[in-house]
Amino acid sequence: MNKTFIVPEFDINKRLDHFLSENIIEKSRNMLQKLIESGYVTVNNKIEKSNYKTKLRDIISVDIPKNRKLELQGEDIPLDILYEDDDLIVINKPQNLVVHPAPGHYEGTLVNALLNHCGDSLSGINGVLRPGIVHRIDKDTSGILIAAKNDKAHSYLSEQFSAHTITRKYHAIVFGNIAEDSGTINKPIGRDIKDRKKMAVNYKNGKNAVTNFKVLHRFNGFTLIEAVLETGRTHQIRVHMSDSGHPLLGDKIYGREKQPYKLEGQALHAKILGFIHPKTKEYMEFESELPEYFQKLICTLKQK
Repeated sequence: MNKTFIVPEFDINKRLDHFLSENIIEKSRNMLQKLIESGYVTVNNKIEKSNYKTKLRDIISVDIPKNRKLELQGEDIPLDILYEDDDLIVINKPQNLVVHPAPGHYEGTLVNALLNHCGDSLSGINGVLRPGIVHRIDKDTSGILIAAKNDKAHSYLSEQFSAHTITRKYHAIVFGNIAEDSGTINKPIGRDIKDRKKMAVNYKNGKNAVTNFKVLHRFNGFTLIEAVLETGRTHQIRVHMSDSGHPLLGDKIYGREKQPYKLEGQALHAKILGFIHPKTKEYMEFESELPEYFQKLICTLKQK
């Protein structure tokens, strides 16, 4: 459902979220703020923040997604479990598996698999669509992901993600040969002003984002890197590497439309995850092997 408003004189100099809450009374202010943050609201065809102050004759457009009532069911989807106890479960997620239900993917997700395996033993902090989900990785990104079995564990783990104390190391294959052996990319990431479905380096409205990388191997025209996240922005590695001129191999959204190899998605694997256990307060670290397609790709590149 789309709604469009032209700001009259008596509504100027109001916060964007205030203006919308007064004009779309069927939606809560919190929901409207989420729509703004997610890029569903534009002012004069530009994405703005909730604290934007309205001006006379601003054209404000709101795209309200359709609600869909869902009753999630467990599904017998195989899980590669690296660790499990009464508080959490650590999964090695395969490529091409969506983490939680969203438009276009209401079944066959990791959440459906977790519901089948854990039953009611999943935290409810993130609501009915994301039980247990503390963080996520993209559908086409493989690797380690942690889910919480109770709200106390979920909160403790979430605090570590917010404080950026979680150890997160990824392996990726990028186009080109990176000259430096290591480096840091410190550029803010936010919604792409031209395409709200994408993220981009955004100095005006982006959030702080820092990616450290080091070169593991150089091939003919490609580089295998380890990327360590200091922050956890959506599509962070993909956006940062693309902006630096070295997009990920297989990434058609932030990289090249034509790809030299038939990949299902970007060559990106969440290899290492480390955190403080919410109950024992001991540091735990897990590592997963590169998936078969990734290993075969490395062998192929070595032969070029």
